[in-house]
Amino acid sequence: NSMNSYNGSSDIQLERMNVYFNEATEKKYVPRAVLVDLEPGTMDAVRAGPFGQLFRPDNFVFGQSGAGNNWAKGHYTEGAELVDQVIDVVRREAEGCDCLQGFQITHSLGGGTGAGMGTLLISKIREEFPDRMMATFSVVPSPKVSDTVVEPYNATLSIHQLVEHSDETFCIDNE
Repeated sequence: NSMNSYNGSSDIQLERMNVYFNEATEKKYVPRAVLVDLEPGTMDAVRAGPFGQLFRPDNFVFGQSGAGNNWAKGHYTEGAELVDQVIDVVRREAEGCDCLQGFQITHSLGGGTGAGMGTLLISKIREEFPDRMMATFSVVPSPKVSDTVVEPYNATLSIHQLVEHSDETFCIDNE
């Protein structure tokens, strides 16, 4: 819940909380998650929201300029400047695991950050943890939801990276 505590009644669920959460104090859990964006606005909104206090404050990693829906900016310039900082946080979270199985990345394929920096991050994680599972939950753009003309190009450029570096990709329709 929003108070970082477990409210279920299943012993099996409680036993498996450590898959996605670290126990901070008795019965208080913190998500094992890293939140990334190339601009601070989204991170500020998450932090100010009802679940913002669940996350470790130093697991929010963000830039200042954004990628402007440009895959190349996310992959080669703005994202490349931030990716080492993200990998440091990922490494710290991985080191805190008893038995790291793999990674799950949720990102969009339509914009510059999710598509460009997202695929850069996936390739860097794969490089550092080559024997761990890499699963992505990739939101595929739809012309019915957005009229940003470069979204299909961003998605197309991302597909090659996902084929190369992901073990499984779950495509989520954005309609």
